Amino acid sequence: MELYTPVLALVALATLFAVGSVAMSALVGPKRYNRARLDSYECGIEPTPQPVGGGRFPVKYYITAMLFIVFDIEIIFLYPWAVHFDAMAFFGLIEMVVFIATVFVAYAYVWRRGGLEWD
Repeated sequence: MELYTPVLALVALATLFAVGSVAMSALVGPKRYNRARLDSYECGIEPTPQPVGGGRFPVKYYITAMLFIVFDIEIIFLYPWAVHFDAMAFFGLIEMVVFIATVFVAYAYVWRRGGLEWD
């Protein structure tokens, strides 16, 4: 158990800091609310009015999110390969070339279909 004591102490300290920061900002922070501060923020553009039941997001929004996740997961798979490249030798290189080629084909398809263009 003594080997885990520093790790547990660090987790406790991080938790205390996170909870303390949120609590202190709620207690000490300014409380001047007005209509402009309570409006949703859309990158400096005036918010567009939404229907009463909420609005539908365009499909383009979800496609962009899924593309981000796919290419993010590709990077996650590259880290272990880079760390153990020497141990896998030529087999690991071939496997990673096949993997990257597969992802590149998907990327080229999305690019050709206009999935990376934002209107």
